[in-house]
Amino acid sequence: MKIKYIKIWLPLLLLMVISCKTKKQEETFNPANAKRIVSVSKQLTEMMFALGKGKDIVACDLTSSYPDSAKLLPKVGYHRLLSTEGIVSMRPDIVIYSQNIGPVTVIPQLQQVGVRCKEFFESNTLDSAQLLLNALGNYFGVSAVADSLNHQLQQQMQVVYAAQKQCVDTPKVMVIQFGQANNVYFVMSGRNSPADAMIRMAMGKPAVYQAKGASQLSAEAIAAANPDIIIVTDFGFEKLGGIEGVKKLPGVALTNAAKKSNIYRFNEHDIVYFGPRSAGNILSLMKIFHPNIHATLP
Repeated sequence: MKIKYIKIWLPLLLLMVISCKTKKQEETFNPANAKRIVSVSKQLTEMMFALGKGKDIVACDLTSSYPDSAKLLPKVGYHRLLSTEGIVSMRPDIVIYSQNIGPVTVIPQLQQVGVRCKEFFESNTLDSAQLLLNALGNYFGVSAVADSLNHQLQQQMQVVYAAQKQCVDTPKVMVIQFGQANNVYFVMSGRNSPADAMIRMAMGKPAVYQAKGASQLSAEAIAAANPDIIIVTDFGFEKLGGIEGVKKLPGVALTNAAKKSNIYRFNEHDIVYFGPRSAGNILSLMKIFHPNIHATLP
């Protein structure tokens, strides 16, 4: 009988011990002292490097491609197809992530095995990027660095606002993005994305793309949108072999952009989210849309 009760209570006792240990660890955990950080969101990775915490990142997701140092880190999967085992194998002090990661089971699985996880919001606007920098700075004990980055960004945006006054037209712009995980391609512009906001700040007008789906571009929808300028993210531009390869995408040859060869490569991490370099990225777009603009960041 005693053996029966031991079998029943022993697992419960072990769970209580683990729970108490985890609770104690949480009470003593100081994010500022974290030396093994896994970042599975590209904007978080860039911001952590900007905040001087890049040296503490031991792994990241495949889309974390800025700065160059991030490319050298071990990868734990595409941000929407993360590997729980890969993350656990990195023995992280903490995993930082935003809402757009997957699969939905990955965070519960990590928490179940005792991996500490912290969610941060996305930086889809200039204001939210500054708030996110502050949130990361406060959490990891580098708030003064975050304040300095935000001050610099605000100063640089003044140059962008002044340059906007030099623009005399608003060309229609389409952005085509390629997914690195499965090589699908889709139109980003015209869907209220961060790219749309940057296009408008660069004094362009997002081309409206009415077709649905991400795995195949609609020739009819691209022809109907008829952009004056097409921006293709770096992975797709290089995969297609440059401008002539882009022209072979469905419907692209019929656009004003193709007829005038107004097709440009742009780094994906510069246009899919806002961050500390956004003023420079917007200015780079503006100089594509308006080649006669003269403006330089301080």
